[in-house]
Amino acid sequence: MEWTVLFALVVLIAVFAGLVRNYPPDALIVGGVVVFALAGIISPEQAFRGFSNTGMLTVAALYVVTAGLRETGALDILGGWLLRGAKTERGVFTRMVGSVTGVSAFLNNTPVVAMFIPVLNNWCRRNRVSASRLLLPLSYLSILGGTCTLIGTSTNLVVNGLMTDAYTADPEKWAQLEPMTMFEIGRAGVPYAIIGVLYLYFVGRKLIPERKDFLMNLGDTAREYLANMRVDTGCPLVGQNVEAAGLRHLDGLFLVEIIREGNAIAPVTPEEIVQEGDTLTFTGVVENIMDLERTRGLTPIQDDPDALSMLSSRTATLCEAVVSNSSPLIGKGIRDSNFRSLYNAAVIAVSRGGQRLKGRVGDIVLREGDTLLLRVDPHFAAAHRNDPDFFLVSSIEDSSPVRHERALLALGLTALLVFLLSSGFISTVMAAFLVAGLMVLTRCVSVSQARQSVDLRTLVTIAAAFGFGAALEESGLVAIIADGVVNRVDIWGPIAVLIGVYLVTSLFTEVVTNNAAAAIMFPFVLSLSQLMEVSPRPFVIVIALAASASFVTPLGYQTNLMVYGPGGYKFTDFVRVGLPLNILLMITAALIVPVMWPFHP
Repeated sequence: MEWTVLFALVVLIAVFAGLVRNYPPDALIVGGVVVFALAGIISPEQAFRGFSNTGMLTVAALYVVTAGLRETGALDILGGWLLRGAKTERGVFTRMVGSVTGVSAFLNNTPVVAMFIPVLNNWCRRNRVSASRLLLPLSYLSILGGTCTLIGTSTNLVVNGLMTDAYTADPEKWAQLEPMTMFEIGRAGVPYAIIGVLYLYFVGRKLIPERKDFLMNLGDTAREYLANMRVDTGCPLVGQNVEAAGLRHLDGLFLVEIIREGNAIAPVTPEEIVQEGDTLTFTGVVENIMDLERTRGLTPIQDDPDALSMLSSRTATLCEAVVSNSSPLIGKGIRDSNFRSLYNAAVIAVSRGGQRLKGRVGDIVLREGDTLLLRVDPHFAAAHRNDPDFFLVSSIEDSSPVRHERALLALGLTALLVFLLSSGFISTVMAAFLVAGLMVLTRCVSVSQARQSVDLRTLVTIAAAFGFGAALEESGLVAIIADGVVNRVDIWGPIAVLIGVYLVTSLFTEVVTNNAAAAIMFPFVLSLSQLMEVSPRPFVIVIALAASASFVTPLGYQTNLMVYGPGGYKFTDFVRVGLPLNILLMITAALIVPVMWPFHP
């Protein structure tokens, strides 16, 4: 056995051990690639070739596309519309099947789940249902939807990028690795998703316990703000009574009164009709106040005209500031304090200890220790962090205003992307970058927001994984392992080997990232197919399916981690629901893939 094989095995084990111990995957895999390059196993060009891979670049462009949908509120509007009228948990799940699974087939799973989490949380609060009953299915449905098209998940794009590289390097040797078309993987992905949905509907939902998330357990200890919101033209709440509008029972948010033509309506009855021009006075925690701000047609009220321009600014964000004991604001009403002129910020809401404040925000006389929720420019926190007027200044993430007027434009551009990818007029990477550029040019998303939307850690992990896989192949480790697998499993035929590939890829996905698992397994299956003298394409398709099938732990897939905390889940919840699903999908893949992609075409 050559030294390169032992060296590669040691590096592989070290990287896996680091990933299991939750060290950053991008740092570990880049570090491994650098070690391989320093040892001379791969060249510097091979080590960093993944940074120009079209699959990785397509993922980067799609981050910008989905940011445009998020920043315009298109995803929020779509999610709210899809769940409107749902009265039962089963009804919401049924709508999620069509919406989450369908949308995830054409958009990256992460922003889809990020969009639906607050939508489902709001529905659960209004209907007294534990969010744990719906958030785990949300993650699983997004994963299943991502297997239906080429752009449904970054894993498919990464695998397609690897196929493209191999085919381009040697078209004669790898004739069976022509790049995938838009809907090719759907031949297995659609049945795969259908089986998964049926399992979740009839079995999986019964295995999900009712949990309480961390914020629910905080109860009344959360800081409560007073905020005034004006009902503008076009607000979807106009014409609905308080009960139908979902304003009656909101955990963490309470409708104190309605001010109409100078008259206060309090207490507010469930039958009261919301009218255009009404001022709605709420008390609630900051997350709920942010949800109100994102609602189309609801605008925070400030009597200062300059403050109104700040509230409508596209670059403004939210910030919390605590009034200090030496602040000149103490004893002054917000309207009379010239707050906008002094600090270039607008007060949206005020919190005072455990007290429930009433009236207009502008009339509140400030005291030491009051917490102000501010709409500010992006540099406010840095400029006032040491300001003696405030004890504490902290920014709130993801709080920029929503560009509702461009929502239809963003949806239209997304439809254009799907059309370009389906038609094949231009390449996948060019179509993604064209639509991403149009999102920026049409101001669906700002240049700074587009930059911030790109997850560099994920992209670096994907790019480095290409070099890591090449190093494992060049070292000879891939060939030895592939030869060992074939010698032990080949007697049962290629389907047995296919199942083995699925199992190993699925295991890797649970302990490393899905994209890294796919990139590491790719050279293994090429060697396997050569040794068995069969087509590599069915094995590559299985890698794409298995690498996305991360249901058993919250660690292997980002959407699982996203719902882990909000759903209040335990680690064993994923095992209980996800392990049977993984086994069922492995059987499904073993039955369908050899039929759709024969071993001997």
